[in-house]
Amino acid sequence: MKSKINTAIIFIAAISLSMGAVAQDKIAMDGSTTVGPIAKAFAEYYAEFKPEVKIAISESGSGNGVKSLMNGACDIANMSRFMKSAEFKSCVAKDVLPVAHTIAFDGLAVIVNPENKVGALTLKQLADIYSGKISNWKEVGGEDAKIVVISRDTNSGTYETFNELVMHKNPVGKNAEYVGSNGQARSRVNSTKNAIAYVGLGFADNTVKTLSIDGIIPDAKSVGSGKYPIARPLFMFTNGYPKMGGNVYEFVTLCLSKEGRAIIKELGFIPVCEE
Repeated sequence: MKSKINTAIIFIAAISLSMGAVAQDKIAMDGSTTVGPIAKAFAEYYAEFKPEVKIAISESGSGNGVKSLMNGACDIANMSRFMKSAEFKSCVAKDVLPVAHTIAFDGLAVIVNPENKVGALTLKQLADIYSGKISNWKEVGGEDAKIVVISRDTNSGTYETFNELVMHKNPVGKNAEYVGSNGQARSRVNSTKNAIAYVGLGFADNTVKTLSIDGIIPDAKSVGSGKYPIARPLFMFTNGYPKMGGNVYEFVTLCLSKEGRAIIKELGFIPVCEE
């Protein structure tokens, strides 16, 4: 009888392990549009050696990423800011324990149209432009033209970072136009001569012009050293620390590998470690 019981226990354990392996064959992510390109590139790389793992990525903003993690709709919440205390408490109230994994560093690049003569702003001038105190480019050395202010939507981690580091939590002016992603902000600046916007460093390409802030251009060196004044870490949050050796664990720690660091650099972000 004892032998039969042991056999039954082993059989049940084997079924449990098998079910666990099946459950881990899918990784669902939601959240930041800034972290999105990293997540997608990681997913493409991961698929090369684990094609059986299905990876789904949504980009609904950092705040919505928290909600998805809290409601069990995703395994990883991609966030371009740290989780707020209220969000953490809401997660814990639903038996979700958020664990942060820093995957890269980023600087918010302030961008204008390539035809704009302005090449530099101070942090104060930037804040005054976004508050509405400065409304014409001639006030900061440019042409006599009204500034078209482009901001990220308020659910965005990029907005939260800008609001904290530049605006010091003061409101953005009423005339600002809000867009839903870094790509939309860049596109709006590229097509609008007098526009200004802020985007994650990886989105500041040659279709727009990046301004220096307080005399510092955002790049790997200035952001990595902390000298650039609008810099931040990027995160992937999981519910608890993922099982070591599992797919989620391998995914969120890919940033520490040689291949992961190369992907992050190629996308214009800064790795959290070097060899």
